[in-house]
Amino acid sequence: MKLIQHIGMVAAVTMPLWNIPLILMIQRRKSSKDISALWAGGVFGCIVLMLPAALVSPDPIFKAYSVMNVVFFGLVFAQVIRYR
Repeated sequence: MKLIQHIGMVAAVTMPLWNIPLILMIQRRKSSKDISALWAGGVFGCIVLMLPAALVSPDPIFKAYSVMNVVFFGLVFAQVIRYR
């Protein structure tokens, strides 16, 4: 079970990092017109609303994923709004 938890933790921390190319693409183009602000806001809102449940959960993988996701999708949402 330890190996499965280790793999899960690596994936939980790594997956939100895939937002970095999107953040950089928006920055480089100085446009977010191809990304719906409503969609980005909805996704970010759901992620933020899930955060309290993650923080009180005994599951460290869920906690790590949620915190990383709030940070990196928050940056995506900020870029989308910034370049609207």
